[in-house]
Amino acid sequence: MTTPALCRDCGTVLSDAVPACPACHGRRILAHPELLTLAIAHIDCDAFFASVEKRDRPELAGKPVIVGGGTRGVVTTCCYIARLDGVASAMPMFKALKLCPHAVVIKPDFGKYTFESKRIMAMLRALTPLVQPLSLDEAWLDLSGTERLNGGTPALVLARTQKEIEAETGLTISVGLAANKFLAKIASDLDKPRGFSVIGAGEAKAFLAPRPVSILPGVGPAFVKALEKAGFRTVGDLAAADPKRLITAFGASGLRLARLAQGEDARDVDPDQERKSVSAETTFNEDHARLADLEDRLWPLCEKVALRARRDGIVGGVVTLKLKAADFRIITRRRTLPAPTQTARTLFAAAREMLKGEATGERAYRLIGVGLSDLSPMGAAEGDFFGGGEARALSAETAIDKLRGKFGADAVVSGRAFKSAADD
Repeated sequence: MTTPALCRDCGTVLSDAVPACPACHGRRILAHPELLTLAIAHIDCDAFFASVEKRDRPELAGKPVIVGGGTRGVVTTCCYIARLDGVASAMPMFKALKLCPHAVVIKPDFGKYTFESKRIMAMLRALTPLVQPLSLDEAWLDLSGTERLNGGTPALVLARTQKEIEAETGLTISVGLAANKFLAKIASDLDKPRGFSVIGAGEAKAFLAPRPVSILPGVGPAFVKALEKAGFRTVGDLAAADPKRLITAFGASGLRLARLAQGEDARDVDPDQERKSVSAETTFNEDHARLADLEDRLWPLCEKVALRARRDGIVGGVVTLKLKAADFRIITRRRTLPAPTQTARTLFAAAREMLKGEATGERAYRLIGVGLSDLSPMGAAEGDFFGGGEARALSAETAIDKLRGKFGADAVVSGRAFKSAADD
């Protein structure tokens, strides 16, 4: 029985799997029984932030690169060379540098990463309107019914686009092609970097069975412990269980787990799915306990969040304050605003009031963050609230946005932001 195949190097469609392409002699042959029928894909940029930095600084080729904060910060991402030494995203920086002492550490430049993300997302949207970004560096696509538009099957088009993105941006992506969103996301992580993996519906259950339950979306460390305590260590354990037992033990999550364990995921690729929140946080080089010191660190974060909200044309009605104590205990506080906002002034005022209740001087903190949620389009929130002080703040901050856009981020710096930057 023949297996449809595709040469990733030249795009030749083959009637069966072969060691090398007869057209170009390339050996990157992708073969799968469902290759010509699958249409749901997950695109993931390879070590995105680190790859952008290494592309822009050729002298870093062959060196381990970590993108992240200072010695008390965490790893935002790292290149694959650093990963060989055990460095991983979200790892404390001191631990990462102990594992990889010769790494080059670079502070994140989100403006640059956002620009590259937009370039890549635009290339994906040229293939289909059904593109659902998950973050700056990954997205789902539904290529169903696009064969005539794109001149080939989804597999062929994705292989071609993978090469085009690398040629145009100097960055690489990995592709997962599958029967649904869940499987596609797993597939994109199987053969990084520059990978292209396929998981079909027919093999999904067998493929998932030996994997740990932590591979399932929404199953974090605490949920893993609860599942293991109940006797579920692998996805196969969940697949073999009576769904009624899972629902009794875990409620609606149990029903969701039962379906995922079978490789089922009915979610559509939704380009209009609303972002749940906009946030920013920073880890200090030294712990801070004084309210004034924490306020100085809070203000530039409020500016970042407000700027992102204005750029995206959204407003938010709930402000969240996040603190991490010296003992790593995380504290979150939330406050609902009288009306939605997109100004740093209002964000800071709400977060500062919550901060006062926590920054009593009795406990030191190593991290502070602020977020804006309950988001809606700007036009839906216009009204009386955008008068008076809020209108003046929005006008002033918009003017500052323009000045910084023209003359650089340091063109206009508030007293608080300047002090905070000087202390870092």
